[in-house]
Amino acid sequence: MFPELFKIPYFNFTIYTYGLLVALSFIIGLWVMSRLAASDGLDKQKVYDLGLWVLVASLVGSKLLLIITEWNERYSGNIGAIFSLDFLRSNGVFYGGFIGAVLASVIVMRKYKMPWWRTADAFAPGIAIGHFIGRLGCFSAGCCWGKPTTAWCGVHFTEKGYEATGVPTTVEQIGDPIQRSVWAEKLGSLTAPLKLHPTQLYEAGALLLIFVLLLLMFRHRKFHGQIVLAYAALYSIARFTVEFWRDDPRGEVFGLSTSQFIAVVFFIGAIVGLFLRLRSQSKLANPQSAI
Repeated sequence: MFPELFKIPYFNFTIYTYGLLVALSFIIGLWVMSRLAASDGLDKQKVYDLGLWVLVASLVGSKLLLIITEWNERYSGNIGAIFSLDFLRSNGVFYGGFIGAVLASVIVMRKYKMPWWRTADAFAPGIAIGHFIGRLGCFSAGCCWGKPTTAWCGVHFTEKGYEATGVPTTVEQIGDPIQRSVWAEKLGSLTAPLKLHPTQLYEAGALLLIFVLLLLMFRHRKFHGQIVLAYAALYSIARFTVEFWRDDPRGEVFGLSTSQFIAVVFFIGAIVGLFLRLRSQSKLANPQSAI
């Protein structure tokens, strides 16, 4: 893992892998969105403008949900941390960014008189590929880490990763005392190097597959809204599953992690949305059936 790519000595400025990949994710994601939108007859300039608004809203939304999910552990007794440089550099919560992006898209699309479902379909594959690249950034930084494992796929993060995100690199750095004791006994020492499930790569792999599926579906979609709703359903399944291997503290809701709970809500909403859109399309295709 390489949290830092290189430093610019004269300016004492560090280029972080995570930041570079996140920037790249937005550029590539927006490029994919614009290409799909243009192929569907949408105004490319409006798509770029919308993309920038969505970008800002997603950043704000991801930070807000981060504050909410980690309020008790990190921010309740230290409000100043919200305004720190570390907070600005920290990764947010994806679902918060997604909710913020949806809200911004509704407002901006109404202002620009853009069809919401049609535009959202063009954006969904771009979000998926951008998120894929962003998860590679998470892997490089060590954030969003997984549970300890002795499996062949386990990875050992660097000390720089621990300093930047708190990802444990040895048994003694495990936050939960019971889990720490179990792994100390299993590996024979508190200072034993620790391997973790690369949950960032698990999710990245799922997102790449979702991206390919969405592109294939885009060419053969039956109704507007099919792609974005399929994305919401597929990603919800992927995220819910990956959460079983994640181990960074982010709060719980009804016994589920915050992201698992949101995934359930999104999945149900996506399935209901697909059913309603499909039924609406069937009525348009067969107006006599509605009589």
